[in-house]
Amino acid sequence: MNCAIVVFPGSNCDRDMAGVTEKILRQPTRLVWHGETDLGDTDLVILPGGFSYGDYLRCGVLARFSPVLGAVVRHAQQGKWVLGVCNGFQILTEAGLLPGTLMRNRDLRFVCDQVPVRVERRDLPWTCQYNVNQELTLPIAHGEGCYYAEPEVIASLEQRGQVVFRYQGANPNGSVGDIAGICNPQGNVLGMMPHPERASDADLGGTDGLGLFQGLLAWYGKHACRN
Repeated sequence: MNCAIVVFPGSNCDRDMAGVTEKILRQPTRLVWHGETDLGDTDLVILPGGFSYGDYLRCGVLARFSPVLGAVVRHAQQGKWVLGVCNGFQILTEAGLLPGTLMRNRDLRFVCDQVPVRVERRDLPWTCQYNVNQELTLPIAHGEGCYYAEPEVIASLEQRGQVVFRYQGANPNGSVGDIAGICNPQGNVLGMMPHPERASDADLGGTDGLGLFQGLLAWYGKHACRN
């Protein structure tokens, strides 16, 4: 599975992602500068967390206009896999690949913590290594992680089962419906505020996030064998 991790000015989680895809999963991985326009033979595109363009404007809004985003949108429209984490989730909403937006946290403070997150569905490659209602412990670190969408959009997300992860217990940022992660209707584009890559190495304190990558890799292996 060829992995491409997009690097924006200000990104700071790209190497963390590469540590999972390249060192733990041993998959071909390349870092793609935001000014590139060709993703090449890529199966999985990851928009990592960090602070693209310093977050001086609404998070993700400047990154949305980076040259590479055109290729990311085409990649997603072809049904290929796209994962956006934290700032990457914000960019996916700004680019229109996922609905809604990420707003300032409810208490207007940056939060950095370990939080419980519930798995809402397991029929996606992203979540097939988990059980429905399984509780994961994942790190968060954001100031604008409050997911918001108009009521009719939220109703559509719920009806179509596009909510993939929800916060359990105390909602850390005020997200509508305790939403921590959503996918597009096809399921190939996933955005989430918690950081699975920071919970993928036992030496770093936890592996609850590793299943997300392992699930997609397992799916890819079966799919590639059929072809």
